[in-house]
Amino acid sequence: MTIGDVKEILEAEVLEGGDRMDEHVETACGSDLMSDVLAFVKDKTVLITGLINPHVVRTSEMLDITCIVFARGKKPNPEILEEAAESGITVLATKMTTYTACGELYIHGLPGTKKRTGAEGA
Repeated sequence: MTIGDVKEILEAEVLEGGDRMDEHVETACGSDLMSDVLAFVKDKTVLITGLINPHVVRTSEMLDITCIVFARGKKPNPEILEEAAESGITVLATKMTTYTACGELYIHGLPGTKKRTGAEGA
């Protein structure tokens, strides 16, 4: 799936990285707890969150997260968008809740990570 596909599925607005719509993503994660993101996420992931602060971008940068989707109609301030731009991270905003956004991506074929959860097929 591409970031452009994610944008369409989530009816999202592109806030940063409109030139990266053809980049591929392999998994998705929905969380407002960056400690959980650190524990369970791998690269080429879409992070769906309602948390609006610089830690989201910093965590994403550390894990090579490709795309951040801010849920529930939330939009980050210009400083957060600038930090994302410097890190090469695409930023989208959707009016969907985190739960709904994750569900939509899942039913369209984008799985969550199983790598560290101990789930079968990890």
